[in-house]
Order: sequence, then structure tokens, then C-alpha cells
Amino acid sequence: MWMGGSPFRWATLTSQRHLVAALVAQGHRTSMKMVARLLKDDLGYSLQANRKRLEGAQHPDRNAQFEHLNETIRQQLAAHEPVISVDTKKKELVGLYKNGGRELRAQGDPEDVQVHDFVGEAGQVAPYGVYDLQQNDAWVSVGISHDTAEFAVETVRTWWAEMGAATYPRATSLVIAAYLAKQHRDRS
Repeated sequence: MWMGGSPFRWATLTSQRHLVAALVAQGHRTSMKMVARLLKDDLGYSLQANRKRLEGAQHPDRNAQFEHLNETIRQQLAAHEPVISVDTKKKELVGLYKNGGRELRAQGDPEDVQVHDFVGEAGQVAPYGVYDLQQNDAWVSVGISHDTAEFAVETVRTWWAEMGAATYPRATSLVIAAYLAKQHRDRS
């Protein structure tokens, strides 16, 4: 297990389960509870989540890319052609479930919701939005597709059929801004 260097650093980079296994392999009688107590009480350790603070290298053309996008959108808007921004949000449970938001209601009268957030009969839905920059208007589709690309295309197609074609009857082009949100990039 420990291959030289600082044994303290090795202990801080090893899971509690591995620490117990290593100590038992060395002939010590211990348990998860004992190691947890020693780490917490004697060494001042606690469970902590990772913190995103380290910044990776920037691509040398990053600014140029955004300048190009900005200029393309500016020209499209100046020509009164459609520019839409598309985005999806995380899947949500359908039904009476707790959410992070708050609503104004009478004092002492919160909305009653399910105790457990298990997927119910109605399942889950994923909202996908189209925002029209020229009109400051939006369209939201709610679907159950697991194929995000297919769902995105269908949402844009539906926006065009329901709103875009009537708003831009002489449109010759469409700019779609589909930014990859930071929260999605971090998962890949």
C-alpha cells in the first residue's frame, strides 16, 4: 500500500476502508469505527466534498471563438433574421415533489408534497427551451426522450412550426446558439 514518501499524505489520500484493510494486513486489530474516531477526534479530519478551484489551461483561440460568435449573432440580429438560444435543464419528477424554489402562500400553509422523491407513475420529464433573442420570446418543450439530440431537434422544429415561421416569414437563415453549460461540461 504505502510506497515511501510521507505516510501522513498516504493516509489522507486513502479511503477509510482502505486504511482499515491496510492496518489489518499489518496485523493491527481495528475497525471502520475505530479509524473514523481516530481520524475525526485525534487528527481533526471530517468528510469533505471536492472543491472546484483549479483552472485548466485556456484554449489560445477561446476569445476569438466568442468574438466570432458574437459578431455572427450581431449581424443576424441586424438583418432581422432569427437567432435562438437553446438549452435543456435537468430532468424533473412529475407530480407533487419538493423543489428548491419557494412560492408566496398564506402563512403556515405550505404546499404538501410527497415524503420521498422516488420516480412515480408519471415518471420524469426534461424541459428544453428555445429563446428568441430578436423577439425576447421563448418556447419550452417538455419531453421524456433519453436522446437529447433528437429532443433538441424536435423542439427547434416545433418552435419553428408554432412561432418562428409566423414571426419570420421571409427568413433566409437561422442562427442557433447552443452553449454547453459549465455544469454539463464538468460531468463528461
